Parts: sequence; C-alpha cells; structure tokens
Amino acid sequence: MTVFISIVVVLVIATFFFMHQAKFGKAPSGEHLEQISVSPNFKDGTFQNLEFTPDLSEGHSYTSILYDQFFKSHPRTAPKDTLPSQKTDLFALDEDENVLIWFGHSSYYIQLDGVKILVDPVFSGSASPVPGTVKAFPGTDVYTPDDIPEIDYLIISHDHYDHLDYKTITALEGKVKQVICGLGVGSHFRHWGYADEKISEKDWNQTIEVNEEFSIHALPARHFSGRGFSAKNTLWASYLIESPTMKIYVGGDSGYGEFFADIGEQFGPIDLVILDNGQYNDAWKEIHLHPDQVLQAAHDMKAKQLFPVHSSKFVLAMHPWDEPLSEVARLNSENENPIPLFTPLIGAKNTLDSTATSFAPWWEGIE
Repeated sequence: MTVFISIVVVLVIATFFFMHQAKFGKAPSGEHLEQISVSPNFKDGTFQNLEFTPDLSEGHSYTSILYDQFFKSHPRTAPKDTLPSQKTDLFALDEDENVLIWFGHSSYYIQLDGVKILVDPVFSGSASPVPGTVKAFPGTDVYTPDDIPEIDYLIISHDHYDHLDYKTITALEGKVKQVICGLGVGSHFRHWGYADEKISEKDWNQTIEVNEEFSIHALPARHFSGRGFSAKNTLWASYLIESPTMKIYVGGDSGYGEFFADIGEQFGPIDLVILDNGQYNDAWKEIHLHPDQVLQAAHDMKAKQLFPVHSSKFVLAMHPWDEPLSEVARLNSENENPIPLFTPLIGAKNTLDSTATSFAPWWEGIE
C-alpha cells in the first residue's frame, strides 16, 4: 500500500508540473474573466453553443472510443507515401496579388487586396502537447515560422492544439501586427508575450474594421474549446473576411447548425467557403462536419466555391487519411447542384478571384 500511494503521489506531482508548462497557455481569470463573462454566449461558467451540443453523441462513451481506437483495426489512417507538396516563397509574392497558400490541416495564408492574413498556423510538426505524438505526415510540414512574412492579421478560430500551436505562435510574435481571436483566447497570447494592443478578442457577430472597404466579422461555430483540463472557458468562432473584391468564410471547427443558413442570408453569396472536412466520427458528429454536411453547409451559405480543410496532415480520427477529400468529391459530383471544389496541393500558390478554379485530385493513387 505504501508503494502504491508513493507512485500515485509521484504521478500527481509529475502531472502538476507537466500541465504548468507554458505551452498549455493560461485560462482567463480575474478582471479578464469578468469582462468576457458578460457575453450572452457565456452561461453557468462556460461558453455555450447556439444549440444543444453534447460532448459525445448519443450512444457513445469515452470507454467505447478508447476501445475502438486501441483494439480495432483502422487501415490507412496515415499515408504510407510522402504526400506531394510545394514550397512557395511568400516573401517574393507581389503585394497586389490575391492568393491563398494551404499548409495542410486548417492552416493557410491569405493575401487579399493588400492585406496579409494567417489562419491557425501549426508549423511545429505536431498537433499535441505530448512530445512525439500526433506528428505531421511526411511531406506536409515544409514550412516554418521563418518562411512567413510580416502578417497584418493572425486569425485564431479556437485554442485546440491543432489550431493554436505554442511553438509557432511564440516564434511569430515579432511578425504579427494584430491577433483576432474569440473571447478569452487572448489570455494565452498575453501569457506567451504578446502585448495587449496586439490582441483583439471578439464575440460572435462582432466586426473588426480593417479599413473603410475591408472588414472581418467574427461569427458563430458549433464546437468547444480548452487546453489542459479546462473546457469551454474560451470562445470558438468562425470568420467572414469581406474585402472590396471577395468574401471568404473561415470556418474553423464546427458541427452542422442552423447558423450556416443565417450566415448565407446575411453575407451570401460567398466567393470561397472554407469548412472543416476531416477528423470526423459518429461519436462527435455534433462538433465536426461529415462530408455530406460540409456540402449542405456550403449550399446554406450560397458558396461559389468550397475549400474542404482539416485533413491531410494529422491523425485525429480513425477514418482513412484520404477519405474526407475523396468522399466530399464523390458526393459533390452526385449532387444536382455541385459546388466547384477548391482542393489545392499543400504549399502551392493559388490565385484568388471571383471565378472558380479547377484542381486535380492530388490525393488519388497515394497509399
């Protein structure tokens, strides 16, 4: 019994010190917590979704998920081959060019009407706080913070590790003019050395005016947040970038909800809709979109073109690594009103304009 108690004490102490590392960030507290708690989306001590959203879908449990993950076979969750990619010199881009470069998963760079935007960058090679886990697929991790030029706006959808990466964020601090994030997420940035004047925390349906003709709107999403043992203490969000020439929807992570149609009514038609399409599971179907729901959400928002992301870099669910892209492409081709798909190669330079661009299915034929 003494040995058992000693082991438990050692584990508790080790966990305490591990969880107090800087990479876990800092939860909102004190005056900051008081300020964000006045949000109509903050109730009973946590942020809430617009509609009922269980932590796990009905009929599932954490025990069943762990059993499924460790004791059942899930072929092809990661590619055997190195994934194809390119590397674009972002410093050499003409400032008048409207371009998008995808870094895999949900990270990408947008240059639009002279404004440089970086979304949810993860350049550390991992999407987990535990060393050696959730590593990027070979071929997908070709960019580092050194490859990123000065950024006008760093947009963060929420504070999960595959969207808010400590190593990347701290390395970019000197290049970022302004951070846009959900309520409470700024606490992490302050803890990591970002000045208050660089941080714009927004509630849903609030707007950042870039200039007289360029706005970034913070909008709802159906998800959750949290680092370490904290959950739903910061706000998750999606965004609508509205420039003089284009409207781009940045979805972050979200399950399906009625708010997609509301966004479509308010802002549609939208030139490019970016939605999470990967790392889904029936056990958490309320907080991530399945491919059929991705298409429905895009139709709801009156999308002219759809960019399915949240795939092709990390294993965070047990489906085949290429299923998200192959399935959304298949379902879209069978739809009476197919939406042009924006499915670029990782790292490639892609021109943004109001007309749909054609892409080759790069994921086909890769083991």
